[in-house]
Amino acid sequence: MEESQPRIAFEQTPEGRSVRVQGRWTAESLSSIAHWESAQADLAALPADWQIWHWDLRALQRFDHTGAQLLWNSWHRQWPDTLQASPAQRAMLERVAKFSSKLPPRRISRATDHFLHLGAWVMGREEHVLGAVRLIGQLLLDVVQLVRHPRQAPWRDISGHIYRIGATALPITALLGFLIGVVLAYLMSQQLRQFGADAFIVNILGISLIRELGPVLAAILIAGRSGSAITAQIGVMRVTEELDAMQVMGIPKGFRLVMPRALAMTVVMPLLAVWTTLAALLGGMLAADMVMGLTPAYFVTALAKAVLVSNLWLAVAKSAVFGLMIALIGCHYGLRVLPNTQSLGEGTTTSVVTSITMVVLVDALFAVVFKDVGI
Repeated sequence: MEESQPRIAFEQTPEGRSVRVQGRWTAESLSSIAHWESAQADLAALPADWQIWHWDLRALQRFDHTGAQLLWNSWHRQWPDTLQASPAQRAMLERVAKFSSKLPPRRISRATDHFLHLGAWVMGREEHVLGAVRLIGQLLLDVVQLVRHPRQAPWRDISGHIYRIGATALPITALLGFLIGVVLAYLMSQQLRQFGADAFIVNILGISLIRELGPVLAAILIAGRSGSAITAQIGVMRVTEELDAMQVMGIPKGFRLVMPRALAMTVVMPLLAVWTTLAALLGGMLAADMVMGLTPAYFVTALAKAVLVSNLWLAVAKSAVFGLMIALIGCHYGLRVLPNTQSLGEGTTTSVVTSITMVVLVDALFAVVFKDVGI
């Protein structure tokens, strides 16, 4: 056996049973797999009444904080009754004891464990809420700066986001809206025929599409399409350290990244909602003509009488809120991305799920608050 190998010797002395710690208990020596396994085996062989044995560290060749931490852990972070050590060794052990927890982690019940997990979840949500409040506050300050100094605004970025979020989404939103209108018209026609109420399909389609389905469908599509893109764009800037470079150069992230996307989404979302609603009404009108014989002229005339204009204004206002919310959620999770690809993927997924969930919740809130408007 090497003289420098960390080891423990059990001896019977006139004073009683003794444990002599020998060799080099240092980070360099314990980094050897053989030395580490030998030390672990010796510590595992400690008797149950180790605390009343006499511990002698004076034979140690070298001793540092790594060895002291290993010994302290093997003592279950409690001092033995008798310890013989040099002043330097004792000082090192006292330093380790000071910065280590005095007691091992206590066992907790399953109910307590669930309660602690709930508390951790609530604290995590509190962090998100505070981050969202800071983001909204910074956006308001940036808008004020935009109004006061319009020439300094990033108009090119805003127009570019309007094109990418709005113009490029026109085909997919129109297709989805058209198909939803066709499906709804076919399903409603089967039920209304049973009661001879064919003409009321215009009322049902008009209210459901203009007031609810059009804005919600457009918001869900944009949340999955553009909301995820916003998070991914800002997240990639975090991974490639572009955000750090902007901070070093003194470029405000809120004014250059968050505000253009938020303004563009707020402007585009109502237009996309109206576009999706028109496509859905067109699909419903064609399906009603083919299945129930309602002419397009009658459909348009009855629609104007059945649906009040206030429903359209409510849908537009609701869509603007949806757009602002999706943009802020996308920016919030993008700025929270860590500089690794796994965090980027998780942030993008969480952004989409959160955006869709919030769209449904806010739509339900609008339905309750404005239940007497346009009905």
